[in-house]
Amino acid sequence: MQNDAHEPESPRTAEGGEPIGPEGLTVGRAASLVGVSVKTLHHWDAIGLVRPSDRTWAGYRVYSGDDVARIHRVLVYRELGLPLAEIGRILEDPDTRARDHLRRQRSELVERISRLQRMVDAVDRMLEASRTGMRLTPEQQVDIFGADWQPAWVEEAEERWGESAEWAQYAERAAEMTPEDWKGIAVTTEALHADLARAYGAGVAPGSEAANALAERHRALISTYFDCTHAMQACIGRLYVREPGYAEYYDAIAPGLTVWLRDIIFANAGTHGVDPESATWE
Repeated sequence: MQNDAHEPESPRTAEGGEPIGPEGLTVGRAASLVGVSVKTLHHWDAIGLVRPSDRTWAGYRVYSGDDVARIHRVLVYRELGLPLAEIGRILEDPDTRARDHLRRQRSELVERISRLQRMVDAVDRMLEASRTGMRLTPEQQVDIFGADWQPAWVEEAEERWGESAEWAQYAERAAEMTPEDWKGIAVTTEALHADLARAYGAGVAPGSEAANALAERHRALISTYFDCTHAMQACIGRLYVREPGYAEYYDAIAPGLTVWLRDIIFANAGTHGVDPESATWE
């Protein structure tokens, strides 16, 4: 007859098959309970920070309730930014007044939270400012760029290119610009348009030194908003002629200017090894 009284009771097991002592937790269960990795608990055991103090009948080391409480204290101090060596000294020093230490750390945390909240508020303001990529009211936009400027153009551009890397670059730069910066850009733009119209009226030929210089000024103006390559500028030149809104804008400066501007952009791109007809956005 089998005598069960003389056979050891089968140990309970945790998830993964690890045995659980009657009064403690295996490393796997302890790690799951406190939200750290098994590797972390093994490291803390190796350096003497938190060592499992109990064993199962089969010899497995397990964490007691006091051990788990110590783990939680380590986690609190680690969250405060203390190095493990200092945490170990605090936990082992009988003269350490834990409550006083925690009060000081709490004060530092409150200050850190306040500082982080101020940073969050600043980021929120920047996000709002860069939502359309321009920190100007519609009235300021018209005042700076002239009566022909349409503030809706910014929103239309965002709807069209808002997911592009170039728009992200533009929005980041625009969010940092002041009204004075925008006025400077407006002056630069107006001067370029006047010189384009004057050169076009004088019959300056695309590909000439003067025309190439104007094309480079145009590319530099675009690069105020995002980094514009010669290939990208050629794509923009095609866009100017293809879409009525752009053609109307430049032809209002001088009738026929749109096509001539595209031509000087194409000719200048060619001198830099770019085929303007097949250029892609890169």
